[in-house]
Amino acid sequence: MTTDSWVNETLYPAWGQRFRVVRELARVKSEFQDIMVFESETHGHVMLLDGVVQITEMDEFVYQEMLTHVPLLAHGDAKRVLIIGAGDGGVLRRVLEHRNVEKAVMVEIDGEVIRLAKEHMPGIAGDAWNDPRAEVLVADGIDYVRKAEAGSFDVVIVDSTDPIGVGEVLFTDEFYANAARLLSDRGLIVNQCGVPAMQAEELAETSVRRGKVFPDIWAYVAAVPTYVGGYMTLGWAAKDAAMRAVGVDEIRARAERAGVLGKTGYWTPEIHAAAFHLPPYIAKHLPRKG
Repeated sequence: MTTDSWVNETLYPAWGQRFRVVRELARVKSEFQDIMVFESETHGHVMLLDGVVQITEMDEFVYQEMLTHVPLLAHGDAKRVLIIGAGDGGVLRRVLEHRNVEKAVMVEIDGEVIRLAKEHMPGIAGDAWNDPRAEVLVADGIDYVRKAEAGSFDVVIVDSTDPIGVGEVLFTDEFYANAARLLSDRGLIVNQCGVPAMQAEELAETSVRRGKVFPDIWAYVAAVPTYVGGYMTLGWAAKDAAMRAVGVDEIRARAERAGVLGKTGYWTPEIHAAAFHLPPYIAKHLPRKG
């Protein structure tokens, strides 16, 4: 299929990025959003939701590794993991790389995202869809957390669009209160909070909301090239502040036991520890203590 040869991202009205298109692979209007998948000249296959880049084959590993390995290894004994969103399957794949994980439940509201990722970006999830520890539900994540049993998960990973449109309900007081309830005693939740150079209000507002129900609120950073604007922040809310301060040697030992050490393209024990040390321009948007 021929195209206009360029795709312009529409995340910000006055600033953006564009990709030269080799060919368009899919353009679908689902019940929830407009989905486009195309083959780019530089970044492999790319998926956009409502005109905003969600994932590219070239750099998805950065985001997926940091969103997954950091909370699981900080926890150290996460056996039950809940994933909200993440329809491409990349987070599910990384979660299941941890041999101590016994169950991973993934709840994605838009089945079309899963279908198109399986068809056009199969390498991102690999064999994760068929792992017996995985339970993949096409359902409303809000509804799922509302009904989930108290203490039934150790880690919650939210991989959603920005808090506009279909993703907005994943950033409410009710959602975080339910997340705190369904998490075990040392449970924690992470979620993407945008690029603070352009979206600082996302980090500030969701941190305040999480702080109403979790004692330890922070963020950590990852540099994902296609999420333009410098560091992106991943929001952190935990029941035990000690998990954020686990040393490099212990993180390395946990990664080795889990079976993920040496298998990553971005995450390392050193990067794990360093990611919590925020530049002041980012840290100033977190709730002040005391």
